[in-house]
Amino acid sequence: MSESSDGGLPLLKKVRQFKEVERIKASGLYPYFRSISSAQDTVVQMNGRKVLMFGSNSYLGLVNHPEVKEAVKRAAEKYGSGCAGSRFLNGTLDIHLELEGELADLVRKEAALLYSTGFQVNLGVISALVGKGDYVITDRGDHASIMDGCLLCFGKLVRFAHNDMTALEERLKHCPLEAGKLIAVDGVFSMTGDIVDLPGIARLAEKYSAAVLVDDAHSIGVLGRDGAGTCDHFGLTDKVHLIMGTFSKSLASLGGFIASDKPTIEYLKHNSRALMFSASISPGNAAAALASLRIMRREPERIERLWHNTRLMRDGLQGLGFDTGRSQSPIIPVRVGDRTTCFKMCKRLEEEGIFVNPVVPPAVGPNEALLRISFMATHTDEQISFALEKLKKVGQELHVI
Repeated sequence: MSESSDGGLPLLKKVRQFKEVERIKASGLYPYFRSISSAQDTVVQMNGRKVLMFGSNSYLGLVNHPEVKEAVKRAAEKYGSGCAGSRFLNGTLDIHLELEGELADLVRKEAALLYSTGFQVNLGVISALVGKGDYVITDRGDHASIMDGCLLCFGKLVRFAHNDMTALEERLKHCPLEAGKLIAVDGVFSMTGDIVDLPGIARLAEKYSAAVLVDDAHSIGVLGRDGAGTCDHFGLTDKVHLIMGTFSKSLASLGGFIASDKPTIEYLKHNSRALMFSASISPGNAAAALASLRIMRREPERIERLWHNTRLMRDGLQGLGFDTGRSQSPIIPVRVGDRTTCFKMCKRLEEEGIFVNPVVPPAVGPNEALLRISFMATHTDEQISFALEKLKKVGQELHVI
C-alpha cells in the first residue's frame, strides 16, 4: 500500500511524520547501518577501504578465528543449517545440551538454558518470573532488553538512579516485604562501561528478600576467572540467583543463555514464552559459541591482552584531555556533548580510517552524546596508537579537546 493509497490510516500517522532520518541523511552525517564487507576483525573493509574497527563487541577477537569457523562448518555438515522448531518441541540438539553444560560450569551454576538471542533471554526470563503482585527493580542504565522484559511482565516496575545504592534501598523499602522482588542489573553497563556495584546490590537484596539477575552480556570474557563474569569478579556468585549472558560479544556467535539452580531452569523451560515459542539457536551458532568458550578458557592471555589494550587506550584518551566518564571496562565512552558534534566526529574519524559508534539521546541525556569505543584482544599497540593520533586530530578540529 503506497502513502497515497493508505487512506490516511491513523496508525501510520507517526510513520508519515517521521522525517528526522531524512534530515540527518541530507546533512551527510547519518552514522547507522554502515555496510561492512569483511569479517568483524580489527581491520574491516568498508566501501573498498580498510578501516580500523573500534566499535565491535568481539572482545576476545574470536569471530574470525579458524577454530571457530571450522566448528561452524562441521556443525552445518552434521546438523544442517537450522533446527526447524523450538527447543520445547523438536529443536533440542545434543550440541545445545553440551553448550548448556559448559556454560553452567563456566559461571558456576547448576544449570543453564539457551535462548535464540540475548535480547530474548531478558524478555523471556523476567516476564516468566515476575507476576502480578511482584516487583522488578532496575537500574536506569540497564539495557533495553531488561526494560522490555519488565514491560512484558505483570509485575510492577520500579527504577533507581544509576548505580546508586541509597536510591535502590529507598525503592526496596517501599515494596511490601512479602512481595516477590527481582533486582535486574547489567554487570558492565553497555554505554558507559562502568561496573555494577554488585556488593551493594547483594547486601540490599539479602536485607529485603529480593532475587538478583545480572546481565553479563558485556562481562563474559571480560571479568572474572576464565571470563566467568561480574559475579565471579566480586566473588558473589552464590548471592546472585540468575546470571544471563550473550554469545554475540566474547563468544563470537549469536544467542544467549540464563544460568541458575536446576528448579529455576526447569520452571523457565516450561513457562518462558520467548523460549517455548521461538526457533532454537542454529547448530552453527551453538558450535561457534562452544568453540569460543573453550578457546577463552584455554587461552587466558586473551583476556589479559584485552585489559592491556583497554588501559593503553584509556590512558591515552585521558592524556589528550578527553572525558571518558566512569568507564572501568573495555567499553570507553568519549563524551562529546551535542548530537551534531557527535555525528560529525564519527564521520570524520571514519574518513581518517577509524570506526567508532555514536550514542545520542534518548540513549543518553540531552547534550550528553558520546562516542562508544570498544576493544578486541587482537588489537595491536600500533593500531591503538594510530587511533589515538586520529582521535586527537579530529577532537581538536571539532573543539572537543
